[in-house]
Amino acid sequence: MKTISLGKLFGMPIEILPLAFLGSLILWIGFTLTAFFGIRLPFGESLLMGLLATLLHWTFELIHSFGHAYAAKRTGYPMTGIALGTLAIFALTRYPKDEPELPPSIHIRRALGGPIANGILSIFFFLLLPLWPGDLFWVGLFALFENLFVYTLQVFIPLGFK
Repeated sequence: MKTISLGKLFGMPIEILPLAFLGSLILWIGFTLTAFFGIRLPFGESLLMGLLATLLHWTFELIHSFGHAYAAKRTGYPMTGIALGTLAIFALTRYPKDEPELPPSIHIRRALGGPIANGILSIFFFLLLPLWPGDLFWVGLFALFENLFVYTLQVFIPLGFK
């Protein structure tokens, strides 16, 4: 699948897969409907909140990937890039194709970098949540829950990848 280069961020090449556009649309619709039917915000405000939540999702996905990148660099086996849009709504961390066989401890250290970064963000959002005014409280709650459950606690789900 052809990717679109977005350039580099902190020296890391960032690409976007075409499926990310469809994923963004699906997220925007889902978040908008949640705000409209679940929180009972006016439709225009729901559209705006849905868009904001979608943009935050991709921001948190990048932060998660940069957590992996930071940890990978510290192990001596750095990443080579990030591709947004894997499975439409996630990112793929790229490593060298000719990377040697690494011990499990290195893989674990690299893998934990993302959840640790989002765990720190979860604490930040938890502490700041009471300060979000009005309906923006729901955006803060979304930020807390997505960082905590999607990006941090997911390491405890036994998916059986090897």
